[in-house]
Amino acid sequence: MHIPVPLEDVNLDDLDRFARNEAWGQFDTLRREAPVHWTEEERGTGFWAVTRYADITAIDRDSETFTSMKFVNLEDVDDDLQDLRRSILETDGARHTALRRLIQREFSARNLRQYEDFLRGLTRATVDAALAKGEFDFVKEVSADFPIQVLARLLDVPESDTGQLIDWGNQMIGNTDPDYSEFLLTDPSSDRYKHLPFRSPAALEVFEYGRDLARKRRGQDGRDLVSVLVNRVPEDGEPLTATDFDNYFLLLVVAGNETTRHTISQAMLALIQNPAQLAILKQDPSLIRGAVEEFLRWASPVYHFRRTATRDVELGGQRIRKDDKVVMWFASGNRDESVFDDPYRFDVTRKNVDHLSFGRGGPHLCLGNSLARLEIRLMFEELIPRISEVELTGDVRRVRSNFVNGIKTLPVRIS
Repeated sequence: MHIPVPLEDVNLDDLDRFARNEAWGQFDTLRREAPVHWTEEERGTGFWAVTRYADITAIDRDSETFTSMKFVNLEDVDDDLQDLRRSILETDGARHTALRRLIQREFSARNLRQYEDFLRGLTRATVDAALAKGEFDFVKEVSADFPIQVLARLLDVPESDTGQLIDWGNQMIGNTDPDYSEFLLTDPSSDRYKHLPFRSPAALEVFEYGRDLARKRRGQDGRDLVSVLVNRVPEDGEPLTATDFDNYFLLLVVAGNETTRHTISQAMLALIQNPAQLAILKQDPSLIRGAVEEFLRWASPVYHFRRTATRDVELGGQRIRKDDKVVMWFASGNRDESVFDDPYRFDVTRKNVDHLSFGRGGPHLCLGNSLARLEIRLMFEELIPRISEVELTGDVRRVRSNFVNGIKTLPVRIS
């Protein structure tokens, strides 16, 4: 849905428009008429919306001018709470590099290759269980189930805990959706939790869960991510504090599940709505590896990330002041006509899909991008050859959020 919206009617702070999948017309207008556009917020200081691919790239690669230290979501975090809530996402420079390299090896494409057969087995188990039902919610049975199973193995936690991990992620990432959280970010009552990530009390439960794992694994020789965090010292020589560990662990719980889940859901919906594209992949499954990049571009699982200007600077003809919030709308960049030919065409054979779904190659490029690509590829390599017919059996419901481009329910019938 990308019906043009008059510039005066554009409102990226209206979450209900995102829940109705109506963001795209707004992005089209902004790219065309106001690529760097000031947006007022009901509960915030306002921000510059940056919607063109080239401008997003410039911001993402310039952490000196556009810092992450003032936080990367739209929420204005009080100065005295920033260190308490700071994760690797909210660091720059040498410390960011050291924190990143702490577990970077575990997420490298080379390291992950040794787990491909094992992960394919997990994929097959998820697909087997779902297809046996015939009619089911694709989100619940497939796209939420598989990534969380992988995360459970990486953290070395029981499979029985995966439902709780999903619920915690929903509460935090879905903190603007009443179906997921009773403490909405947009509600003044969330102020009591402003010291916690996402202003969510679920963070306290995640912290305690992670601390219990850390106590058991400190000083041991485990290779899971928790063991790495508690037993390996970052290369800058500065060990993780208890708060550092809490926030790092929480980020793994959220990032290790949400974006891959939503990409798989969005890609499945696109294949249902574009049966000719599904037929191409059924006829030649070898094309799935390349199609993963189109899946990611199309899905744009994270709408945006924020930076903060460290100095006065001009961008897109606008004068941005020091301390202004500057928001990179990755989803808009993934539909930029100057980069992607016919961007609203879902094309599994599209070449050179240099999308923004993991960022634009700057210091904050998504650490888990290789794992996400592997998970998505394995899922569709296992699923597509087994599909004879597929159809929607009910309404597609989306997450009420301008941060995560998520699908809550995707009812399907597959034979």
